[in-house]
Amino acid sequence: MKSIATLALAAVVSVTAATTHAANHGTGIARLTPAQRHAIKAAGEWHRGCPVWMSQLRVLSYRYHGFDKETHIGQIVVNERVAHPLAKVFAKLYRMRFPIRDGAFSSVYGPHPWKSGDVTASFECRNAGASPCSSSTTTHHWSNHAFGEAVDLDPRENPYVGCGMTRDKTARSYRNRSWHRPGMVTPAVRAAFASIGWGWGGSWFGSTKDYMHFSVNGH
Repeated sequence: MKSIATLALAAVVSVTAATTHAANHGTGIARLTPAQRHAIKAAGEWHRGCPVWMSQLRVLSYRYHGFDKETHIGQIVVNERVAHPLAKVFAKLYRMRFPIRDGAFSSVYGPHPWKSGDVTASFECRNAGASPCSSSTTTHHWSNHAFGEAVDLDPRENPYVGCGMTRDKTARSYRNRSWHRPGMVTPAVRAAFASIGWGWGGSWFGSTKDYMHFSVNGH
């Protein structure tokens, strides 16, 4: 009979091999490491009172084509319930060569978060943002991001607009959706998210549109 130590070693080797396999292909779903938990808390993106526990969150690693035309590895933090469906979506985005500006974990939860201003991300424990039509910046109710059930894709190229305005000055030229440029959401991108039942903020009724925003219920 194999010793307990031998069985334990085999289990470690098996898990390591599976993890390496996922890493080599640029995709994988994993629980948050202690370091990642600390980074998320330090960035102020999770605190007591958030609608999900950190144990419910997963890190989804995916391959993407950057604006530099190189392949990169991105990581987003999402709810465990949507991790596997979203992995399929990001695989489709990679195959269609849709460019993503920045998908790094550190760009959201690092020492200088959101520095680039154009970060593809999911989990943020915050309220939903108010329309640019409003003088307020919050709606005082949880965003789908607070549940890890929404993705903002290339925010600069796909701004949140209302009444013809956007709060992001660098995104103003992208209010014109008839002039297509790299990183702007296409019908194929919308179809990739729709294939898992997700809705798009660019389809909202009225003058307010959130072109970057995809979520489990479309809100």
